[in-house]
Amino acid sequence: MQRSLADSRVKFRHLQCFLAVAQFGSVQRAADSLSITQPAVSKTVAELEAILGVKLFERGRHGAMPTREGQLFMPHASACVSALRQGVDLLARAEGATAATLEIGILPTVAAALMPPVLKRFATLWPRVIVRLATGANPELLERLKAGTIEFAIGRLADPERMVGLSFEQLFSEPLIAVVRTGHPLALGAALPVTSLDDFPVVLPPFGTLIRQSADSLLSAWGVPPLSAFVEVLSVSTGRALTLENDAVWFVPLCAVEYELAHGMLVRLPLPFTGTDEPVGLIRRSDTQPSPVGRAFIEAVREVAQQRMASVAGKSAVRPKGTRERRRSKPAQI
Repeated sequence: MQRSLADSRVKFRHLQCFLAVAQFGSVQRAADSLSITQPAVSKTVAELEAILGVKLFERGRHGAMPTREGQLFMPHASACVSALRQGVDLLARAEGATAATLEIGILPTVAAALMPPVLKRFATLWPRVIVRLATGANPELLERLKAGTIEFAIGRLADPERMVGLSFEQLFSEPLIAVVRTGHPLALGAALPVTSLDDFPVVLPPFGTLIRQSADSLLSAWGVPPLSAFVEVLSVSTGRALTLENDAVWFVPLCAVEYELAHGMLVRLPLPFTGTDEPVGLIRRSDTQPSPVGRAFIEAVREVAQQRMASVAGKSAVRPKGTRERRRSKPAQI
């Protein structure tokens, strides 16, 4: 009886504030994201703790961290909020009064190549949808997915401990390559000595990312000594600007620079090794099902990914002489 009474007292605002604090690890940042005051968030979370009879967060100088009870409650709160949003979106589309909303996360190095054809295909089936694309590093996307602020993510397979409660469906694999601007001194030779990187800025993915691990492996296989200076950046637009304007050597996934390569703005360096292929896939929560609009978007992603795999397979059939590929296998699903 007491538990059912607690169920009836839990409101949407309680769950929304709880999930926001869990996502950002800060009451102030949660308040900013919800466009309400910090005291309002604190009061709402305190109300929820009183209703449930448990402490949901440990508060300290470094923010608010979910307790064991908070971690147990999080997936159920997220599923409830997600289900309500899906129902509202479905009714909105059926009545034709307002547009449905779809919030997804995607890696910035993948978005430019994948999203244009996906959105073009998706719009023919669901013309009245607001698609909110949240770009960020893979760990950030996984946290947002677990907190329920995005419906699914397009990212990379992470370590098993980060994938708890999540499923991974591989869409395609992308090699890491090195590119320079057209006319760059390093693009004029057939082979590159190890010392070539000493004379130019080097742009690498941020430390801790999977593509940075691939970059480090590539540099090690090439025999490059530890770099004394380089730039770390995940932003594709910043990496492009540094490469075009500062003569930088940019280590970047192939899909991030397809347009520039096709239009002759950038050229691929003839490295003695290709980067290890990193799987890119669809990441979803194991305890929720996608909304109708989400399912349609996922199907569009799968269709475009299949076309991409076929295209990449055709291009990779002919490889430059003197190169060989180093691969490592990873499971397609956890």
